Amino acid sequence: MTRVLARFWLVPVALLLWEAGARLAESNFFPPPSVIAVTMREMWLTGPASQLWLTDLVLENFPPSLARLFAGWAVAGVAGITLGILLGRSRPLARLADPLIHFGRAIPPPMLLPFFIAVLSLGAETQLATIVFGVIWPVLLNTIDGARAVDRQHIETARVFGLSRGQRLWRIILPSALPKIFAGLRLSLSLALILMVISELVASTSGIGYQLLRAQRDFDLPAVWGTIVLLGVLGYLLNSAFLAAERRFLSWHRAAKQTT
Repeated sequence: MTRVLARFWLVPVALLLWEAGARLAESNFFPPPSVIAVTMREMWLTGPASQLWLTDLVLENFPPSLARLFAGWAVAGVAGITLGILLGRSRPLARLADPLIHFGRAIPPPMLLPFFIAVLSLGAETQLATIVFGVIWPVLLNTIDGARAVDRQHIETARVFGLSRGQRLWRIILPSALPKIFAGLRLSLSLALILMVISELVASTSGIGYQLLRAQRDFDLPAVWGTIVLLGVLGYLLNSAFLAAERRFLSWHRAAKQTT
């Protein structure tokens, strides 16, 4: 309990300051947290008990958004890791692909939304393409860096012991690159959340981003702020879950660093 209080004591302080400041300002554009909390409850937590008190608004919009987020992140992760290992272990290929990589990652993904809409039309395909294009770069670049940083002596030792290329990949290269890969995946997860919302603002008829757009069009400012708060909480939970998984999968790496 002491550890939790030491970590989160600033949250209630910030909420109290926000409440006091919003009530003093008396601006419709900045509702106090108490009003936002009531609106969030009415929007999302007033459903029947058979639905765990979740409203139809939640069931219609949250699952599609999370499905797009995780699907785009997973596709980008697999593609980024595969290409990153290939380019990181092949200097000639890396030199050929380097201009294209830096050109592609310099393009803001939202700028490609009209292109994706023209090619793929409105729908999940456009949203997935936007997410994948935007989040693949951190995974790709970190994987390239991690694959290049593998200790040469480890590779030579594996060759001496007769390990095949596949065995060297799974036993030497991937484990050595995993810390960098996880760093790229963590960054790409937060970008996936942002791009999910952006793509749903333009190319969707459902989802959290679409719900935010509808609240804005209806001038329902407490609902707008409630959706923003929801996205912040969702980002925090995703990051916390990823850190927990990272600590579990990379426990051997921390143990090895402590023994050296």
